[in-house]
Amino acid sequence: MNIRNIIKKPIVTEKATILKEKGKNKYTFVVDRSANKFQIKQAVETLFKVKVKKVHTANYVGKSIRRGKSVGYKSDWKKAIVKVDEGQEIQIVDEV
Repeated sequence: MNIRNIIKKPIVTEKATILKEKGKNKYTFVVDRSANKFQIKQAVETLFKVKVKKVHTANYVGKSIRRGKSVGYKSDWKKAIVKVDEGQEIQIVDEV
């Protein structure tokens, strides 16, 4: 699997910002559903040039959504919370 395909996008929410700023050095990403913890760790270390301590993952099931008469479905996704070493940080552009 290509390293650039493992990490899809960062998650910029209130909870993710608190994890990043409170000195916990944790960053959250949407990752490929088939990626394991070792692959995620390797991708973050290669792309962002940081040392990763731990990786936690969670799988989320997509929900059904409805727009008028039409019924759709949001896709399943996987979230990774990555903890980096003290003194290191990942520069993520926070879009508002």
